[in-house]
Amino acid sequence: MRIDLHTHSNRSDGTDPVDVLIAHAKRDGLDVIAVTDHDTADGWVEGRRAAEQLGIGFVPGIEISCKLKGISVHLLGYLPDPAYGPLAEELKIVRDGRTDRIPSIVARLNGMGVALTVDEVLAQATGTPSVGRPHVADALVANGTVANRSEAFDRFLADGKPGHVSHYAIDPGRAIDLVRAAGGVPVIAHPWGRSSHRVITVDLLARLVADHGLAGIEVDHQDHSPESRATLRGIATDLGLIYTGSSDHHGVGKVDHDLGVNTTEPEQFERLLDVAKANAAASEANVPEAYLP
Repeated sequence: MRIDLHTHSNRSDGTDPVDVLIAHAKRDGLDVIAVTDHDTADGWVEGRRAAEQLGIGFVPGIEISCKLKGISVHLLGYLPDPAYGPLAEELKIVRDGRTDRIPSIVARLNGMGVALTVDEVLAQATGTPSVGRPHVADALVANGTVANRSEAFDRFLADGKPGHVSHYAIDPGRAIDLVRAAGGVPVIAHPWGRSSHRVITVDLLARLVADHGLAGIEVDHQDHSPESRATLRGIATDLGLIYTGSSDHHGVGKVDHDLGVNTTEPEQFERLLDVAKANAAASEANVPEAYLP
């Protein structure tokens, strides 16, 4: 069984519509796919419908923007109730913060002599309530400033680069609490990738487990070296955490992240579903169900 638990559609910063993403997953031989768009559950209904039509398993999820000591950390929440009040309110604040910073990013780029308008950015963000830096990057690709998203981030948009503007994000511990209260399963995304490796320590993971009920970490990810994967798998085993694998697929928006390039072991997926049942039972939230044909 091939299970990919981290993908994005154009409801956030992926390039494929949800139904196209599901069709591609089926085409590429996946048995189960999770759609985990940034800070939104907008694609869940369409994703489940497409999965039912094609006979592929579907797990609804969200990738939540967090921040620790000024460093970006992402939390995957599987099967939470997106209408659970405290979670929905926080996600709206995050989305608004993403959108509200776009004029500031554009102004910074203009100040560097880079030609770009807010309207050009919004034109790249059709169908999403979660406008972000990838849409700025896409606008820069469209007007010929850069060749691809990677160049846009490397030159202008990554943390510490001249076009970067921070936005509101949730403390990881609070985000875990919110996902669990909403009946979902919290899993840290790519803990040793990007900049998050600077703050995601073994001690921190242990505290998140003990104090907040962290359920898992994403181990097999393109941002992790073979050595990091082996170490993270050992940490997960020592802490009793679920460990997952996934593509973090964004369509053509991110190279080397093809669907199914990393997958989750069926035994770990079963553990995740068991935790989902337990958290749902302990919650008063109206949790969604995974579709598993």
